[in-house]
Amino acid sequence: MIFASVRRVARYFDWVSFGITLILISIGLLFIYSATTRPEQVYSIFFKKQLFGAGSALCIYFFFCICDYRTLMRWGYFLYIAIIGFLIFTLIKGSIGKGGQRWVDLIFFKFQPSEVSKLFLPAFITHHLYAQNDSPRFIMRDFVPILLILIASFVLIQKQPDLGTALLVAFTGTILLWAAGLDKKWFVLGCLFITCTAPILWKFLKPYQKQRIAVFLGEGNMHKERYQIEQSKIAIGSGGLCGKGFLKGTQNKLMFLPESRTDFIFSVICEEWGFCGALFIMMLYIILFLRLLYLISTIKIFFAQLLALGLMLHCLLACIINVAMVTGLLPIVGIPLPLISYGISNLWITLASLGWINGITIRRYYIGD
Repeated sequence: MIFASVRRVARYFDWVSFGITLILISIGLLFIYSATTRPEQVYSIFFKKQLFGAGSALCIYFFFCICDYRTLMRWGYFLYIAIIGFLIFTLIKGSIGKGGQRWVDLIFFKFQPSEVSKLFLPAFITHHLYAQNDSPRFIMRDFVPILLILIASFVLIQKQPDLGTALLVAFTGTILLWAAGLDKKWFVLGCLFITCTAPILWKFLKPYQKQRIAVFLGEGNMHKERYQIEQSKIAIGSGGLCGKGFLKGTQNKLMFLPESRTDFIFSVICEEWGFCGALFIMMLYIILFLRLLYLISTIKIFFAQLLALGLMLHCLLACIINVAMVTGLLPIVGIPLPLISYGISNLWITLASLGWINGITIRRYYIGD
C-alpha cells in the first residue's frame, strides 16, 4: 500500500513548481552567504544553519506531499486550536528576542507559534466548514467560530508584538472566507468598521509601529528613523541594470544595510544582480504562483481547493509585502521573503505549505482511493 502510494506520488508529482522552489532556495543560500560572509569567517553560522534548514525543509516538503491531505487537514484543525493556546502562553511566559515575546521554549528547541499558525489556519477553516456541511453551501452561523478564532489570532499575534504576521494571518483568513462564500456585505461592513475606528486602533499600536507608518508617509530623519528604508533604496538603486556583481555590493559588505540576511535580502539581490537579477527573481515567483493557481484550479473538490488556496495565500502575500516593503511601497512590517530570506522556521513552514499543495493536486487524480 505504501509503495503504491509512493509510485502514484512520483507519477503525478509536479516537478515544475518543485524545480522553481529549489532554484529560489538555492538563490537564497547564495545571498545569505553574501550577506553574512566575512574574511575571518567565510561560512557564517547563519549560512550553515540555513543550509541545514534547507535540507530538513525538503524532508518536510516530501512528508506533507506523501501524507493524505485529508488526514493532515483533520490534524491541522486540532493543532490550530493548540496553537491558540500556545499564543496565549507566549504572552505570559514566552521567550523574548528582537524586541518581541514570540517564542515558546521547549527545552531542546524554541518555536514560534505565530509562524506555525500560517500553516494550519487554512486547515482549521476548511475542516470546520467541511464538518458543518459536506457541500459548499453555508449560512452566516457557520462562519461565526472562524471569525472569532481569526480575531483572537490577530489580537494575540499583534500583542507579541508581531504586526506583520498578524496582518498576514488576517488577510489569509479573510480571503479564504471570501472564497468560501461569506456574504459580501460583511466585508463591506468590516471595512467601514475599521475605517471608523482607525483613530482608536492607532492608540493600540506600539511606538515603533507608529514610527514605521510615519516613515512610510515621509516623516523622520534620514540618519535615524528613515535610515533602514533609505539604505535599502540606495542598495536597490545602486545596482543599476546588471548589478555590482556577486559579493561586491558595498551597502551589503560595508554593513550599511540592516537586516540584510532576513527582511532586506531582496535589496542585497538588487544591489549585486541589478534590475535584471531582480526581474529574474520576480519572474520565478510569478511562474511559481501562476503554476500553483493553475494546479489549484484543476482540483474538483471544493474543500481540497479551498485548503490549497489557503496554503498558497500566505506565501504569495508574504512575497508581495516583502518586495513592496523594501522598495518603500509599504511600511516596514518585518515579513521575510519566502524561500530566500534567512530563517529556518519560515523555510520549514513555506516548504510544508508547498508540499501540502503538491500532495493535494497529486490526489486529484485518484481522490476516491
